[in-house]
Amino acid sequence: MTRHSLIELEAVLAIVRCGSFRAAATDLGISTTAISNAVGKLERQLDVRLFNRTTRSVSLTYAGRIFVAQVKPSLEGIQKAMNTARSQQETPSGILRINAFATAAREIMAPLVLSYLQRYPQVHIDIVTEGRLVDVVATGFDLGIRSADFVPSDAIAIPLGKMRRMAIAASPAFFEERAVPRVPQELLSYPCVRGRLPDGTLLRWRFEKDGEQLQLDVEGPITLDEASLARIAVTNGVGIGYFMEADVRDDFATGRLVRILDDWTPPLAPLCLYYYNRRNSSAAFQAFIAVARDFAAGRLSPT
Repeated sequence: MTRHSLIELEAVLAIVRCGSFRAAATDLGISTTAISNAVGKLERQLDVRLFNRTTRSVSLTYAGRIFVAQVKPSLEGIQKAMNTARSQQETPSGILRINAFATAAREIMAPLVLSYLQRYPQVHIDIVTEGRLVDVVATGFDLGIRSADFVPSDAIAIPLGKMRRMAIAASPAFFEERAVPRVPQELLSYPCVRGRLPDGTLLRWRFEKDGEQLQLDVEGPITLDEASLARIAVTNGVGIGYFMEADVRDDFATGRLVRILDDWTPPLAPLCLYYYNRRNSSAAFQAFIAVARDFAAGRLSPT
């Protein structure tokens, strides 16, 4: 099948729009010879004359009028799509899709994502939270957010810098008639709110102190797979909970929860924003990377 280039179609429409080959050539920024050759090539490929030409005038043939009527809307649609793509290289706009653990998304929502949206209101951010690891490229995401130890080795990673820890928490009322555990092993004799991972396995509570590491399979009256549900259960005195510190920091500050075994929860790997090489990436993507780097360096001031 014969293929036709856009310049040949643009040449035809430019001649119709401008009224002559010379004016159309000026409009397209090419020579009169080039536009004449483009039209001649198209006519030979179609085996039909599109224009009647004299030394003083040019007009569409009947076949030319039908051809232009059918081609013009499609070509205008292509040009609009190209202009839209170019505009996204100039002004951040369009959609950015981000995949993240739920806890990671909560941590960066206000300080990074919302700050970005305030700066670039023409961008729409689509965040999908899930516990399983996915291939962000194969699943159609622009960016991923994970703990540094889960970032693929071939990805470009930006450590977001915030210290992260686990926190063991309970309601103040929970300890009114119970002693506070002093070492993790004592948790085995307390009711705990158990957690379930996305793959269906039960979450083992991890501890470390002075080089000693241990994991516990706690027991309790309820098993949950979402941190917000576990927080409700723990604040209502159901048992002791195991959380990302960021998820219960406000509860510690207000006294709704108390923290225990603090010295057994050392810092974790930082969160990382990661992506793969994005040549000719959109302005929205480039702007998000710039804001993330500012956030990681502590340069991101409230907007």
